[in-house]
Order: sequence, then structure tokens, then C-alpha cells
Amino acid sequence: MKEYLVEVFWSREDNAFVAVVPDLPGCSAVGDNAEEAVREIGDAVSAWIAACRASGDSVPAPNARPQLAGVV
Repeated sequence: MKEYLVEVFWSREDNAFVAVVPDLPGCSAVGDNAEEAVREIGDAVSAWIAACRASGDSVPAPNARPQLAGVV
């Protein structure tokens, strides 16, 4: 599997940690802690890619790169 950037953040709305993959629109997972969200995103990425291939679409190449971010 290709290596995609995963962003993890705390969501007050969901009361959980959320992991998203910027290169795969809509691909996300949640967990009670950051580690769980990251573990769960692996299954979400696999499912996202399988659905993409099943529909005949090409799978996006990993492009996102980590950036320094802050929290206000």
C-alpha cells in the first residue's frame, strides 16, 4: 500500500480523535485516543482504495506533505 499522510486532531463535536487522509477525500476514522484513530485509518484507507478501484477510478498518488501547524 502507498504511504499517505495522516492528520490527527481532537474533535469536540465528535468527542473523539479524528484521523483524515488529505489525499483521499472523505477518508477518515475516529478513536478514543490518537493511536486508535491512526490504527482505524488503515482500514478506512484500504476500503477507500478498494471502492475507488471498483468504480474504475484511478487511485490518487500520495501528495500531501507534513507542515508545521499550531493550535489557537
